[in-house]
Amino acid sequence: MTSVGTFEAKTHLTQLLERVAKGERIIITNRGKPVAMLVPLEADNERDTARIGREMLAYRDRVKRGLGGAPFRDIAHEGHRY
Repeated sequence: MTSVGTFEAKTHLTQLLERVAKGERIIITNRGKPVAMLVPLEADNERDTARIGREMLAYRDRVKRGLGGAPFRDIAHEGHRY
């Protein structure tokens, strides 16, 4: 995976976006520390969708075996203030 500094990213953004559109992932660093990543949007969405699907199936399997998960009511009300 390629990494570039913020100055280079700013100076060559168009070229970096062209590379990302072809599937490359690029890390942007600030003073040598990674601060952001340019990734192809479609690939990222597909990966997230696949991950969410796997998590849902795993949760369903745990619930079927009686091993997991809080009742839906508790999840739905999590964070509510009464």
